[in-house]
Amino acid sequence: MCGIAGLIHKGKNAKIGEQMISMLLALKHRGPDSTGLALYGASNGSGGSSESYVMRIKLAEQEDTLHGFRIAQEIAERKDKVDQRLKELGASEVKAEKVREYAYRYTFNFSNDLRRLANFIEDVEGAEILSLGNSLELIKDLGDASDIAEQYSLSDFKGTHAIGHTRMATESDVDIRSAHPYWAYPFADISVVHNGQLTNYWNSRREMERRGHRFMSNCDSELIAVYIADHIAAGENLQEAMEKSIDAFDGVFTYLVATRDSLGMAKDTMAAKPMVLYESDDFIALASEEVAIRSIFPNEIDTIDPYEGEVRVWQH
Repeated sequence: MCGIAGLIHKGKNAKIGEQMISMLLALKHRGPDSTGLALYGASNGSGGSSESYVMRIKLAEQEDTLHGFRIAQEIAERKDKVDQRLKELGASEVKAEKVREYAYRYTFNFSNDLRRLANFIEDVEGAEILSLGNSLELIKDLGDASDIAEQYSLSDFKGTHAIGHTRMATESDVDIRSAHPYWAYPFADISVVHNGQLTNYWNSRREMERRGHRFMSNCDSELIAVYIADHIAAGENLQEAMEKSIDAFDGVFTYLVATRDSLGMAKDTMAAKPMVLYESDDFIALASEEVAIRSIFPNEIDTIDPYEGEVRVWQH
């Protein structure tokens, strides 16, 4: 069932953390197991530099913390290794903020191979990078949007656009690794949320793996992120990559993809998964149900349902 939502402000910053939390709370009946957000903004302190990064990383699963002191020691050791590896690869001005006992937010400057850095860090046992980019911050955990907002202090996050997801686990575990959104490793600032099922997931995944891509989960939504990023890396723009995905993926799906400066939406040719869209001159909001849009825009508005096989992209 799951619920997805997205919003983008044209040419300005807004309190997108607060807005996205409101939208996801309105959709929590569609997915009680986990909640995730991909937020894009200037809050990482990068100042727009392409060499300044923000990294969200977890060093254990939430359930691991039930083991008490032993896992706390392991997490501390893993963090020390991550710090050392960033230093070894030449990252500078490294700052680490402990967000939860197993989750950290890093900022640093880096001018070398991003894939090598990501691989080297994730070679630390128990470490998983949730996102790495110039403006993307991806936060996901177990619980509903109110839990995530409190645990990760998201209400004051300012930025230009965001996507989010409420998950009902159907074919994979209830853990952070299986939660949405997905970052398109190792490409900076590309993330995806998805409602539906890709029936050609395994064949398409094996093709991507042969091309050198890695997958951290068995969730078909991660494939969409990798596919889009792979096509953008090959020189296509977001619109072109998404249009090709309509024919490349089998099954029923509606998905949202975000990049550093764009938000895109795609529906399969059967249009079996819901999506409602509101668009004004300076603001666009999309969600699985209209109630989510009205949670942040309570005035009288006209919404539309995108057509089957439709792809739309907006720039901030």
